[in-house]
Amino acid sequence: MRLLKVLFVALLCAGNASIVQAAEESEGTVLITGANRGIGLELATQYIADGWNVIGTARRPDAADELRATGATIVQLDVTDQDSVADMAAKLSGQAIDVLINNAGILPDIGTLADIDFDTYSRILAVNTVGPARVTQALIPNLKAGNLKKIMNTTSGLGSITDNERGGFYGYRESKAALNMFTRTIAAEFGSDGFICIVMNPGWVQTDMGGPNAPTTVEQSAAGIRSVIANLSAKDNGTFWTFEGEQQAW
Repeated sequence: MRLLKVLFVALLCAGNASIVQAAEESEGTVLITGANRGIGLELATQYIADGWNVIGTARRPDAADELRATGATIVQLDVTDQDSVADMAAKLSGQAIDVLINNAGILPDIGTLADIDFDTYSRILAVNTVGPARVTQALIPNLKAGNLKKIMNTTSGLGSITDNERGGFYGYRESKAALNMFTRTIAAEFGSDGFICIVMNPGWVQTDMGGPNAPTTVEQSAAGIRSVIANLSAKDNGTFWTFEGEQQAW
Protein backbone atom coordinates (compact mmCIF):
# COMPACT_ATOMS: atom_id res chain seq x y z
CA MET A 1 0.00 0.00 0.00
CA ARG A 2 2.83 2.43 0.86
CA LEU A 3 4.57 1.76 -2.47
CA LEU A 4 1.27 2.26 -4.27
CA LYS A 5 0.77 5.63 -2.58
CA VAL A 6 4.28 6.80 -3.43
CA LEU A 7 3.83 5.74 -7.07
CA PHE A 8 0.46 7.42 -7.15
CA VAL A 9 1.80 10.76 -5.94
CA ALA A 10 4.75 10.63 -8.34
CA LEU A 11 2.38 10.21 -11.26
CA LEU A 12 0.03 12.75 -9.78
CA CYS A 13 2.65 15.47 -9.63
CA ALA A 14 3.52 14.69 -13.24
CA GLY A 15 -0.02 15.69 -14.13
CA ASN A 16 -1.59 12.27 -14.79
CA ALA A 17 -5.27 13.13 -14.30
CA SER A 18 -6.49 9.62 -15.08
CA ILE A 19 -4.62 8.27 -12.07
CA VAL A 20 -6.34 10.85 -9.86
CA GLN A 21 -9.75 9.79 -11.09
CA ALA A 22 -9.01 6.09 -10.68
CA ALA A 23 -7.90 6.49 -7.07
CA GLU A 24 -10.71 8.81 -5.98
CA GLU A 25 -13.63 7.67 -3.90
CA SER A 26 -17.08 7.66 -5.42
CA GLU A 27 -18.69 11.08 -5.47
CA GLY A 28 -20.03 12.57 -2.26
CA THR A 29 -20.27 15.94 -0.54
CA VAL A 30 -17.21 17.82 0.64
CA LEU A 31 -17.20 21.07 2.60
CA ILE A 32 -14.09 23.22 2.26
CA THR A 33 -13.50 26.30 4.40
CA GLY A 34 -11.55 29.20 2.92
CA ALA A 35 -12.45 27.95 -0.57
CA ASN A 36 -12.34 31.30 -2.35
CA ARG A 37 -8.60 31.25 -3.09
CA GLY A 38 -5.39 29.24 -3.05
CA ILE A 39 -5.46 25.58 -2.10
CA GLY A 40 -9.10 25.75 -1.04
CA LEU A 41 -10.17 27.04 -4.45
CA GLU A 42 -8.13 24.42 -6.25
CA LEU A 43 -9.57 21.66 -4.06
CA ALA A 44 -13.07 22.88 -4.93
CA THR A 45 -12.18 22.95 -8.62
CA GLN A 46 -10.77 19.42 -8.62
CA TYR A 47 -13.57 17.90 -6.57
CA ILE A 48 -16.20 19.53 -8.82
CA ALA A 49 -14.41 18.16 -11.89
CA ASP A 50 -14.69 14.66 -10.43
CA GLY A 51 -18.42 14.99 -9.83
CA TRP A 52 -18.47 15.80 -6.12
CA ASN A 53 -20.99 18.12 -4.52
CA VAL A 54 -18.81 20.92 -3.14
CA ILE A 55 -19.80 23.38 -0.43
CA GLY A 56 -17.21 26.15 -0.27
CA THR A 57 -17.14 28.79 2.41
CA ALA A 58 -15.95 32.37 2.10
CA ARG A 59 -16.07 35.36 4.42
CA ARG A 60 -17.31 37.50 1.52
CA PRO A 61 -19.34 35.39 -0.91
CA ASP A 62 -20.01 38.47 -3.07
CA ALA A 63 -16.28 38.59 -3.88
CA ALA A 64 -15.84 34.84 -4.45
CA ASP A 65 -16.19 34.99 -8.23
CA GLU A 66 -13.68 32.24 -8.99
CA LEU A 67 -15.31 29.89 -6.50
CA ARG A 68 -18.75 30.65 -7.93
CA ALA A 69 -17.45 29.84 -11.41
CA THR A 70 -16.59 26.28 -10.30
CA GLY A 71 -20.25 25.54 -9.61
CA ALA A 72 -19.71 25.06 -5.89
CA THR A 73 -22.41 26.00 -3.39
CA ILE A 74 -21.11 29.05 -1.53
CA VAL A 75 -21.89 29.60 2.15
CA GLN A 76 -20.82 32.67 4.08
CA LEU A 77 -18.50 31.85 6.96
CA ASP A 78 -16.14 33.68 9.26
CA VAL A 79 -14.55 30.94 11.37
CA THR A 80 -13.82 33.40 14.18
CA ASP A 81 -17.47 34.44 14.54
CA GLN A 82 -19.70 32.06 16.49
CA ASP A 83 -22.86 33.61 15.00
CA SER A 84 -21.50 33.09 11.49
CA VAL A 85 -20.70 29.45 12.28
CA ALA A 86 -24.19 28.95 13.72
CA ASP A 87 -25.78 30.51 10.61
CA MET A 88 -23.77 28.16 8.40
CA ALA A 89 -24.87 25.14 10.43
CA ALA A 90 -28.50 26.26 10.22
CA LYS A 91 -28.31 26.63 6.44
CA LEU A 92 -26.81 23.15 6.15
CA SER A 93 -29.17 21.45 8.61
CA GLY A 94 -30.05 17.99 7.26
CA GLN A 95 -27.27 18.10 4.64
CA ALA A 96 -25.03 15.03 4.85
CA ILE A 97 -21.33 15.83 4.52
CA ASP A 98 -18.83 13.09 3.69
CA VAL A 99 -15.58 15.05 3.97
CA LEU A 100 -14.82 18.20 5.95
CA ILE A 101 -11.67 20.09 4.99
CA ASN A 102 -10.80 22.81 7.49
CA ASN A 103 -8.57 24.81 5.18
CA ALA A 104 -9.04 28.46 6.21
CA GLY A 105 -5.93 29.92 7.83
CA ILE A 106 -3.66 32.95 8.10
CA LEU A 107 0.11 33.45 8.36
CA PRO A 108 1.08 36.93 9.63
CA ASP A 109 4.82 37.56 9.75
CA ILE A 110 6.05 37.26 13.35
CA GLY A 111 9.73 36.41 13.23
CA THR A 112 11.05 36.87 16.76
CA LEU A 113 9.70 37.01 20.29
CA ALA A 114 10.28 40.78 20.34
CA ASP A 115 8.12 41.14 17.19
CA ILE A 116 4.97 39.72 18.78
CA ASP A 117 1.93 41.94 18.77
CA PHE A 118 -0.48 40.03 20.96
CA ASP A 119 -3.61 41.16 19.15
CA THR A 120 -2.16 39.60 16.00
CA TYR A 121 -0.97 36.57 17.95
CA SER A 122 -4.46 36.03 19.35
CA ARG A 123 -6.03 36.39 15.91
CA ILE A 124 -3.75 33.69 14.49
CA LEU A 125 -4.93 31.28 17.18
CA ALA A 126 -8.56 32.35 16.66
CA VAL A 127 -8.44 31.60 12.93
CA ASN A 128 -6.09 28.61 12.76
CA THR A 129 -7.03 26.70 15.93
CA VAL A 130 -10.31 27.86 17.42
CA GLY A 131 -11.88 28.31 13.98
CA PRO A 132 -11.58 24.66 12.93
CA ALA A 133 -12.85 23.60 16.37
CA ARG A 134 -15.94 25.81 15.96
CA VAL A 135 -16.66 24.51 12.47
CA THR A 136 -16.10 20.86 13.36
CA GLN A 137 -18.35 21.07 16.41
CA ALA A 138 -21.11 22.67 14.33
CA LEU A 139 -20.92 20.10 11.53
CA ILE A 140 -20.63 16.85 13.51
CA PRO A 141 -24.33 16.04 12.89
CA ASN A 142 -23.81 16.53 9.14
CA LEU A 143 -20.72 14.34 9.17
CA LYS A 144 -22.47 11.61 11.15
CA ALA A 145 -25.11 11.57 8.40
CA GLY A 146 -22.42 11.17 5.71
CA ASN A 147 -20.96 7.92 4.44
CA LEU A 148 -17.24 8.67 4.74
CA LYS A 149 -16.98 10.64 7.99
CA LYS A 150 -13.58 12.11 7.16
CA ILE A 151 -12.17 15.29 8.67
CA MET A 152 -8.96 16.81 7.34
CA ASN A 153 -7.51 19.77 9.22
CA THR A 154 -4.87 21.69 7.28
CA THR A 155 -1.75 21.99 9.41
CA SER A 156 1.83 22.79 8.41
CA GLY A 157 5.32 21.40 8.72
CA LEU A 158 5.87 24.46 10.91
CA GLY A 159 3.46 22.91 13.41
CA SER A 160 5.72 19.91 13.96
CA ILE A 161 7.44 20.10 17.35
CA THR A 162 9.95 17.47 16.25
CA ASP A 163 11.01 19.44 13.17
CA ASN A 164 11.33 22.90 14.76
CA GLU A 165 15.04 23.61 14.71
CA ARG A 166 15.14 27.16 13.38
CA GLY A 167 12.44 28.98 15.31
CA GLY A 168 10.49 31.94 14.01
CA PHE A 169 6.86 32.01 12.84
CA TYR A 170 5.56 32.78 16.31
CA GLY A 171 1.84 32.29 16.64
CA TYR A 172 1.56 30.28 13.43
CA ARG A 173 3.65 27.38 14.74
CA GLU A 174 1.71 27.32 18.01
CA SER A 175 -1.65 27.52 16.25
CA LYS A 176 -0.86 24.53 14.06
CA ALA A 177 0.62 22.45 16.88
CA ALA A 178 -2.57 23.10 18.87
CA LEU A 179 -4.66 22.15 15.83
CA ASN A 180 -2.73 18.89 15.65
CA MET A 181 -3.65 18.11 19.25
CA PHE A 182 -7.29 19.06 18.65
CA THR A 183 -7.34 16.60 15.76
CA ARG A 184 -5.84 13.81 17.86
CA THR A 185 -8.50 14.49 20.48
CA ILE A 186 -11.49 14.37 18.11
CA ALA A 187 -9.96 11.26 16.54
CA ALA A 188 -10.04 9.59 19.96
CA GLU A 189 -13.59 10.76 20.68
CA PHE A 190 -15.20 9.93 17.34
CA GLY A 191 -13.11 7.04 16.05
CA SER A 192 -15.56 4.50 17.44
CA ASP A 193 -18.31 6.22 15.40
CA GLY A 194 -16.43 5.49 12.18
CA PHE A 195 -14.72 8.87 11.83
CA ILE A 196 -11.25 9.27 10.36
CA CYS A 197 -9.67 12.55 11.50
CA ILE A 198 -6.24 13.64 10.28
CA VAL A 199 -4.02 16.67 9.85
CA MET A 200 -2.31 17.40 6.55
CA ASN A 201 0.80 19.38 5.67
CA PRO A 202 -0.03 20.77 2.21
CA GLY A 203 3.58 21.70 1.52
CA TRP A 204 5.11 25.05 0.64
CA VAL A 205 2.73 26.12 -2.09
CA GLN A 206 2.59 28.89 -4.69
CA THR A 207 -0.29 30.84 -3.14
CA ASP A 208 -0.69 34.33 -1.72
CA MET A 209 0.48 32.85 1.59
CA GLY A 210 3.34 30.75 0.22
CA GLY A 211 4.61 33.20 -2.37
CA PRO A 212 5.80 32.70 -5.98
CA ASN A 213 9.08 31.00 -5.03
CA ALA A 214 7.39 28.01 -3.36
CA PRO A 215 8.33 24.68 -5.00
CA THR A 216 4.81 23.21 -5.14
CA THR A 217 1.94 24.35 -7.36
CA VAL A 218 -1.59 24.56 -6.00
CA GLU A 219 -2.59 21.85 -8.48
CA GLN A 220 0.03 19.44 -7.13
CA SER A 221 -0.81 20.17 -3.50
CA ALA A 222 -4.56 19.81 -3.98
CA ALA A 223 -4.22 16.60 -5.98
CA GLY A 224 -1.94 15.12 -3.32
CA ILE A 225 -4.32 16.13 -0.53
CA ARG A 226 -7.21 14.45 -2.35
CA SER A 227 -5.14 11.31 -2.88
CA VAL A 228 -4.32 11.00 0.82
CA ILE A 229 -7.93 11.62 1.85
CA ALA A 230 -9.22 9.08 -0.67
CA ASN A 231 -6.88 6.37 0.58
CA LEU A 232 -7.51 6.82 4.31
CA SER A 233 -8.81 3.90 6.33
CA ALA A 234 -9.72 3.42 9.98
CA LYS A 235 -6.11 2.67 10.94
CA ASP A 236 -5.13 6.19 9.84
CA ASN A 237 -7.40 7.93 12.33
CA GLY A 238 -5.45 10.53 14.32
CA THR A 239 -2.41 10.73 12.03
CA PHE A 240 -0.27 13.51 10.51
CA TRP A 241 0.33 13.41 6.73
CA THR A 242 2.15 15.31 4.02
CA PHE A 243 0.40 15.93 0.71
CA GLU A 244 2.95 13.55 -0.83
CA GLY A 245 1.42 10.61 1.04
CA GLU A 246 3.95 10.24 3.83
CA GLN A 247 3.35 10.45 7.56
CA GLN A 248 5.09 13.33 9.33
CA ALA A 249 6.61 13.51 12.80
CA TRP A 250 4.51 15.32 15.40
